[in-house]
Amino acid sequence: MSLKRTLVGIIRSQEGTGDRAKDPQMKTRYYNLSRERAWEEVSSTLKKIPGFKVLHEVHSVGEITLERKTGFGRIMDITVSIVSVSPVRSAIDIHSASRGSLGDLGANYRNILTLFSALDKKLSQYKIDQP
Repeated sequence: MSLKRTLVGIIRSQEGTGDRAKDPQMKTRYYNLSRERAWEEVSSTLKKIPGFKVLHEVHSVGEITLERKTGFGRIMDITVSIVSVSPVRSAIDIHSASRGSLGDLGANYRNILTLFSALDKKLSQYKIDQP
């Protein structure tokens, strides 16, 4: 992680992915999987990642809510969204926000990278570079 991310993290307490993200690591991930299959794979993978606790799953909307506690007792809320782009293609976005008003020193950015790393490893054979 760069010094710039840490400095931005002094004032920002949230981070999210999207199609228009400047950082290539923060771009939406696309997979050649139906939404149903992507949901099953993502849900089972997220439950196995240490340090993250699955709080709520809303299958009809395609959202999974996670929680992570830092060593200092700060709590971060993370939402993983699974969206159907076509019948055989899905997109995954992640939003992570810290509770409280102070910055997170890049912790939410690292949460997203950790989750995407686990998902990319599990779903590597289905990953698409461009939508």
